[in-house]
Order: sequence, then C-alpha cells, then structure tokens
Amino acid sequence: MLRPLTTDDIPAVAAIQAQPGVSKWWGEPTEEDLREKVDGTEGVVPLAIEVDGELVGLIEYHEEEDPMYRHAGIDLFLSEHVQGQGLGTDAVRTLARHLIHDRGHHRLTIDPAADNLPAIRAYEKVGFRPVGLMRRYERLPGGDWHDGLLMDLLADELRGER
Repeated sequence: MLRPLTTDDIPAVAAIQAQPGVSKWWGEPTEEDLREKVDGTEGVVPLAIEVDGELVGLIEYHEEEDPMYRHAGIDLFLSEHVQGQGLGTDAVRTLARHLIHDRGHHRLTIDPAADNLPAIRAYEKVGFRPVGLMRRYERLPGGDWHDGLLMDLLADELRGER
C-alpha cells in the first residue's frame, strides 16, 4: 500500500535509509531532509510503502509542470529485509499508474545508479527503458562520483496494466 508520508513516519524512514544496503545509494538520512519531504519544501511528493501495516520504504515523485517538458520522475528505497521480493516493482507500477491515469502524465523518468542492477531490472519489469548513461551523475556516500542511468516510460508502455 502507498500512502502519504507523515511526520510520525520520519523515525522509521530514517532507520530504513540508514541501513547499509539503502544508504549506499541514498546517503545518510537527516531528520531535516525528511521533514522537508513531508512538508513539501523539497519539491517532491513522498509516500510511505507499507506491507501488512509495516512501513518498509519510501517512494516519491516530482512533477515538471512546464507544458513543453511536462513529465514526472520517481525515486524509491526499500528496507533491506524486503528487497528482492518484487515490492519495488509493484510500488513503481502502482505509482506509475497514478501518475499516468490520475495526474495525466505521458512520460515518466527514473534514474538509478548505473551499477544498481537489481533496481534497473525492477524498473524494466514496469516498462522503463534505458535512455542513456549520465556520466559522473551523482556523488554517492564516500565522495566519489558515480554514473546514473536515465530511464523513461511512455504511458502506452506501462506493463502490468489490469
């Protein structure tokens, strides 16, 4: 289930983001960053990912509203103990449906680290396709620059429509 992230969720989300398998890609969390997500000052819409009432991750989106470039972007992380179970694919597909059908987007983007193969495979299952390698795209924990993979999905390419 996806639901709006609240300030009460911040400690649980921070604990998930601090896990080595998550912070490797996202960096160390700060309460201030998470509060900015919740109150909307960071420019994203954050959603909690829940399974059987347990908060297991965060998924968020941002929207480009300029009519010439209108699209939405997605990002997410999951707790280590639920990774590899298809929850990321399901969460991305669920949010993609919302962004396409309810928010009217014709194109979505996602930009995993180029060496995050499990994430890339999960996004491909939804229908995202590689667009190109963004060299030295992001500075991950440790200070080194890493490549990112820009992927996109057009509305008619969404897989798993019911």
